[in-house]
Amino acid sequence: MPSTPNDPATAAPGRPPIVDLATWQAARDELLVREKAHTREGDAIAAARRRLPMVELDGTVELVGPDGPVPFLSLFEGRDELVVYQHMWYDGAPHQGQCEGCTTTVWHLKDAVYLNARGVSFAVLTTGRWDEVAAYVEFMGYTQPWYSVRDVAAPIGGGMGHLACFLRDGDRVFLTYSTTGRGNEPANGSLGLLDMTPYGRREAWEDNPAGWPDAAEAGSPVGGHGAPICWYWRTDADGVATWGPTSRPTPQWTRPGVTPAQTLGRGLV
Repeated sequence: MPSTPNDPATAAPGRPPIVDLATWQAARDELLVREKAHTREGDAIAAARRRLPMVELDGTVELVGPDGPVPFLSLFEGRDELVVYQHMWYDGAPHQGQCEGCTTTVWHLKDAVYLNARGVSFAVLTTGRWDEVAAYVEFMGYTQPWYSVRDVAAPIGGGMGHLACFLRDGDRVFLTYSTTGRGNEPANGSLGLLDMTPYGRREAWEDNPAGWPDAAEAGSPVGGHGAPICWYWRTDADGVATWGPTSRPTPQWTRPGVTPAQTLGRGLV
């Protein structure tokens, strides 16, 4: 006997009901009211963010880049605004042992052309020794400006894993904003798109219908961190999320000649 789309015996567990287009549109319009309220609240928060007080910094502080030591002020490249991502670093680790979350964020910011068009420069800062950083940047194929802030005091050299914004007024430099954790998500367009999909991110914290695919079903086994591994952090050569010894940060599998790693390599010297 053929099954029907809404037959409880054959429907996928947790699947929303199947309706006609008019019914779907009514439900969609109802959700749109909440989405617009969310957008307006985000606009209000952004307006408050633009009114935060500022902290003046020493723009002459030197960082190390491909051409040697340069003053922090030079990262503005003549523009008035600067956004930096502060990339965590593990000294002596091979490429596959560097921070997975930071790799994900920076991978989504490979080209800052639209920031530049609005008078905003972008750079990546990290505490690694420049020789190690330069090798990693070449391996990943990054085109953004990278600099080592080793031994540079906070806030320029502190808060790794953060996005931070700065304003320049002539030769004066000010810190205007900083965020971390899920505050970094605006830099990762993949997450916003996945939030629109039926299954979402398939992460353990999400509020999903009963029976919906969970993190384990999405290839995110529980690892040594005591929680399901984020699928976008590390995978094996087959794209299966894993914290095993042959995994790499997900974007690294696109690099030419990459093979399974033999160790996570944290802190090797």
